[in-house]
Amino acid sequence: MAVRTKRAYETSAGDDGLRVLVDRYWPRGLRKDAAKIDLHATDLAPSGDLRRWFDHDPERFEEFRRRYLEELDRGGGSTLDDLLERARTGTVTLVYAARDTEHNNAVVIAGLMEERLKGAGRASAKGKAT
Repeated sequence: MAVRTKRAYETSAGDDGLRVLVDRYWPRGLRKDAAKIDLHATDLAPSGDLRRWFDHDPERFEEFRRRYLEELDRGGGSTLDDLLERARTGTVTLVYAARDTEHNNAVVIAGLMEERLKGAGRASAKGKAT
């Protein structure tokens, strides 16, 4: 039972489990056969407006996280639930293209999934029980 994050440009590993690309667009210069992506979950990607506002600025990350969790609360439901089910019995690796390994949407999704897996039950993305 694990949730991991990994850059799309890193080599896939046998213990990655289900590899899920959580970006809206396919990573530049990456061949689909080389990426070994099992699912491209565009519905979990941040909106274009939020992505442009964030612009990968670490100083904006906490506000990005807050806004992104609100977006996920409104629209990531069934895909996120499916990934949680998979993570309960195996490994889910959230794949992203950003250079910054600490300030990206995959980190936010992983944190949310880990929170829910630790017993938050069906908590919303905002952390409230539903």
